[in-house]
Amino acid sequence: MKTFVIYDISDDRLRNKVFEACKDYGLAHVQYSMFFGEMTHNRREEIYLKIKRILGQRPGRVVIAPICDKDLRLIKTIDTYIETEA
Repeated sequence: MKTFVIYDISDDRLRNKVFEACKDYGLAHVQYSMFFGEMTHNRREEIYLKIKRILGQRPGRVVIAPICDKDLRLIKTIDTYIETEA
């Protein structure tokens, strides 16, 4: 199932560890603090436990949200960035 991992972590070191964990699980970096990709239930549980260990008792919020294909098709995006050629 497609999965979003969204986080708000102020500590740079912890945030970088969560970033690397998401990459290690094959998720695509789609926003500053958001990853997206295909994950099984077991893989979602693994990354949940890994991120929970990384954070420990330090402040932070992480949302791991599975989304079905039907709901994924309902997502709407507004993108007002203008791409320029370098």
